[in-house]
Amino acid sequence: MMKKSMIITVMLWAMLFTGCSQKAPNLDVEEGTNNISDSTEIAGDTVAIDENKYGNENSANTDGVNGTQYNSSSDGFQSIYFGFGDYGISSSMENHITTNTNVVNSTNSTIKIEGNCDEFGTDEYNYALGLKRAKAVKESISLQGVPESKMVIISYGESNPTCTRPTDSCYEKNRRVDLRLVK
Repeated sequence: MMKKSMIITVMLWAMLFTGCSQKAPNLDVEEGTNNISDSTEIAGDTVAIDENKYGNENSANTDGVNGTQYNSSSDGFQSIYFGFGDYGISSSMENHITTNTNVVNSTNSTIKIEGNCDEFGTDEYNYALGLKRAKAVKESISLQGVPESKMVIISYGESNPTCTRPTDSCYEKNRRVDLRLVK
């Protein structure tokens, strides 16, 4: 009798500590509707950021979000900034979309649209949010007449911060979409 209860106890403990497998979370990204590209596929073909030319933390140029003074996009593009947890483009960023559309139309190159997030949230959540932000920018530029075939999107989630200080203004700089030419 003692042997049976010992076996049952061991089995219960084993079941308790091994747990059950879980289904992968639904990241709410529609399959087949976006042009997601692996970062290794085109990362070597992007152009480096010239912060002195397009603005940096110490410049007098602002990007329109609470006085944020930074543009981490390159090649004449302007970064698009988002509110905490948001992926909708605010009216204050519409002029950046228009500027970016004009830059796209002035070149024959493909552009890479990079979604980024602050450090809050899980890796999965931030990756999905970065994709939603990149997709929103792609759709906005597409609505202004740019063919979707000229654009690829990617999400860096929280892994590509432009600022690492633990301040609200720093977190705002990381909630963005950057654009770059792919050569």
